[in-house]
Amino acid sequence: MKRTLQRVPRLWWLAGVAVVVVLGGLAVSRQQHPTPIPATAASQSPRPPEAVAALGRLEPAGDVRLLAAPISGIGGSPRITQLLVEEGDTVQSGQLLARFDTAPSLLAQQRLLEARIRNLDTRLQVQTRDISRYRQLSRSGAIPSGELDTRETALLELQGARTEAWAEREKVKAELLLTQLRAPIAGTVLKLHARVGERPADKGVLELGASDRMQALVEVYESDIDRVRLGQPVSLISENGGFKGNLSGEVIRISPQVRQRSVLSTDPTGDADARVVEVRVALTPTDSLRVRDLTGLKVIARLGR
Repeated sequence: MKRTLQRVPRLWWLAGVAVVVVLGGLAVSRQQHPTPIPATAASQSPRPPEAVAALGRLEPAGDVRLLAAPISGIGGSPRITQLLVEEGDTVQSGQLLARFDTAPSLLAQQRLLEARIRNLDTRLQVQTRDISRYRQLSRSGAIPSGELDTRETALLELQGARTEAWAEREKVKAELLLTQLRAPIAGTVLKLHARVGERPADKGVLELGASDRMQALVEVYESDIDRVRLGQPVSLISENGGFKGNLSGEVIRISPQVRQRSVLSTDPTGDADARVVEVRVALTPTDSLRVRDLTGLKVIARLGR
């Protein structure tokens, strides 16, 4: 009986060792064979960002150019003497658009300066020839050296006068360029602000836009701008039926500035003081031709598809 009692603790110890060995084996097996991730969870991809809706307007590429008249010498604008285009006309870069009344007086100044330069050139030729002769006479002692100095001083004065006349003529030439208004870009005359006989005011002479490459200026709420990116596809529709169907384009520029909205919705409950970021969208060539005559038309844009 005593021997049996002595064997009981030993049996419990052996059983404990066996349990530890089994648990250790299970742990090693779990590390070598981790629990597999369900196929449905592994196959899920991040959800694409939601589309952004915003109001905008159609504009020619590069904005609308407001062409102003030159400032005359008394600080005002000259009168238009000839206007060579009408609203809707297509013009090429460098094409003459208008002439102003400052041209005749400047042309007269130019002719006067050219005549003065010709006269000075003739006098310089004569003076140069005389100085060459006087130098020979001075070396031979036929005339006093002071006479040669006087002739050379007169030659320098003539040369200075010719230089000044030439500079004045170049200035007049530059001012003559301002008596003509030429197109800085190829595009379409969108609006005339002045006619023949009028002095252009602050609005200038006319508005010109490159309407063969139309864009949309879209105002995205500041809370949505984080979902807009360059190259993002854009679909546009007319808010009031100005054109049928959709226009396609992509985001080409995102303004770095937050400003107050300028394109207002027809909904009277809309927030006119909302803060927006301007996003410029380039239309496809085909769609640009469809709406080239609709500058300023209000559109609804959907950024992202």
